[in-house]
Amino acid sequence: MRKGILFDLDGVLVSTDRLHYLAWKRLADELGIAGFTEEDNEKQRGVSRMESLAVVLAKGGKRYSEEEKLVLADKKNGYYRELLETLDESALLANVPQTLRQLRADGYKMAIGSVSKNAPVILEKTGIAGLVDAVSCGLDITKSKPDPEVFLVAAKKLGLAPEQCLVVEDAAAGITAAKRGGMASLGVGPYYETLGGDFCARSLAEPIDWKRIMES
Repeated sequence: MRKGILFDLDGVLVSTDRLHYLAWKRLADELGIAGFTEEDNEKQRGVSRMESLAVVLAKGGKRYSEEEKLVLADKKNGYYRELLETLDESALLANVPQTLRQLRADGYKMAIGSVSKNAPVILEKTGIAGLVDAVSCGLDITKSKPDPEVFLVAAKKLGLAPEQCLVVEDAAAGITAAKRGGMASLGVGPYYETLGGDFCARSLAEPIDWKRIMES
């Protein structure tokens, strides 16, 4: 029987896609890279900051050293953190606080498993930091999804074995990470039917039989 639920953050509990897009677009414009679109932003779903930067730079013709890339990634994060100052509970996706409170009442342990280093800030700004038991984020790991490290760290923080955990994800890389970590997975979000999760639901606003999933 599973005892813990590990939630990805962006796209599962909150939506900051627009903020990420605006920050990457500002960087692209400064670099003279034309045509960075929200469709390009979709390609950055569920991957690390450096992999996201590669999506932006692929639209231009200039090559950058690893040191220059690190500077650019940090610059984008600065823009993103500026935008995060405007974040509040309105960024929460439908039914999120209610779902977390009910799962806690049902006795499940819960953690965040996000590659974002900004996860603690987002949780505080949206008011749900107190509804989870642990946070595993980009500050804790050296490898991004589809490597399972972020979820393995989350499970360890909860004091649970991987097979005792369910991962809730909206990206294929996250579902793959769950599988590689020996965890069951629930795919949600706009691509929920094609992510390859063990279970799927359009969103946390949909009726989900958590008891069946956790006991199956």
